[in-house]
Amino acid sequence: MKVLIVGGDGTIGNKVSGHFSKKHEVIIAERTSGDVTVDIVDSNSIEAMFATVGAVDAVVCIAGEAKWDAFESLTEDDFHIGLRSKLMGQVNLVRIGRKFVNPGGSFTLSTGILADHPVAMTTSAAMVNGGIHSFVKAACLELKNGQRINVVSSGLVEDAVEKYEAYFPGHNPIPMHKVVNGYVKSVEGAGTGQVIRIYV
Repeated sequence: MKVLIVGGDGTIGNKVSGHFSKKHEVIIAERTSGDVTVDIVDSNSIEAMFATVGAVDAVVCIAGEAKWDAFESLTEDDFHIGLRSKLMGQVNLVRIGRKFVNPGGSFTLSTGILADHPVAMTTSAAMVNGGIHSFVKAACLELKNGQRINVVSSGLVEDAVEKYEAYFPGHNPIPMHKVVNGYVKSVEGAGTGQVIRIYV
């Protein structure tokens, strides 16, 4: 398969890319590096990326940001960061990418445990993650030509413990191989409309 991985050089992305590259042709898209560049906040940039890459069998997105801050400190603009990047960025990858994904191909989006188990300082991120889950459940009903869509929702991953452990007291770090397997299930499996939770 020809697999386009947006965010393929990140903490999770590099492990996912490394795994898929063993069996598939992998194209990594990043904002400033990779095989092709893309800014998922900008629909024109997404269009240009797909025009460069051409038809693919799978699109995996492990990218997007949202503001983490106390709810009382979040401004409307702060909320828009997550809405424009992690939410609409991933939505637009699907909306635009439908024209470039081969029949029977798939989209795999990314969220996290905050959709189901938010912690302090994550109002915006939790809201965005929940929105993506609902989008996937609805979009799967209308994709054509056998195209599938799922979302991988992971807990605190092993490789990010040092950076985020203080936000997640008592959470058990998720081994990276379990996280990778969530993406494998989405891309190489047959399911659609699934929220693939990797929490334990």
